[in-house]
Amino acid sequence: MTSSQMMRSPTPTRRTVLRGLASLPLLGMPYANAALAKPTRYTLDTQTSSVGFFFTLSGTSQRGTMPVKRADILIDPQNLTDSTVDVLVDVSRARTGLFFATQAMTGAEVLDAARYPAIRFVSTRIQLGANGRISEGARITGDITIRGVTRSLTLDASLYRPPGSRADDLTTLNIRLRGDISRSAFGASGYSDLVTDTVTLDIQAKVNQAG
Repeated sequence: MTSSQMMRSPTPTRRTVLRGLASLPLLGMPYANAALAKPTRYTLDTQTSSVGFFFTLSGTSQRGTMPVKRADILIDPQNLTDSTVDVLVDVSRARTGLFFATQAMTGAEVLDAARYPAIRFVSTRIQLGANGRISEGARITGDITIRGVTRSLTLDASLYRPPGSRADDLTTLNIRLRGDISRSAFGASGYSDLVTDTVTLDIQAKVNQAG
């Protein structure tokens, strides 16, 4: 999957990333709590987070999910471009709505989960959107490793407080990452006569301030 194609849905995922569209955007918020004026570590809420993906099989759109195995998230509310993300996704537990499609996807001709049981994404750059906000057109670029191949990938990013939360309450945040990837760019080119090369990721996550 090509980095420009990997996430259009990208977890990814769509997902359980609470969309918080009704809530006020986090970025550029002048009310940030003094206690959060430095990079803060967050832990992933695995019960409400997922890496979702979409692909086309024989002309029909299909959806799948992969659980997150580990996530190291550091958010600096005063300087969001200094925030970092390091996520490990469990390929061996990837699922689609079709049993045979799941088998093919995790098999040797596509993701080869037996040899490469995880996908890793490590952020390298965060670009803010309009008015310096992550909630308005921000993008996150990082290195993604699939089947032992590492390539750069850029995803659209949104970061929100839960609806109804106070402007200075950053204890819980909702994240959404979306983009496309070309599976053939990572050697996952099996069944090209049945499945399109582009996979869309829609990653939705809920994170809580650690400690």
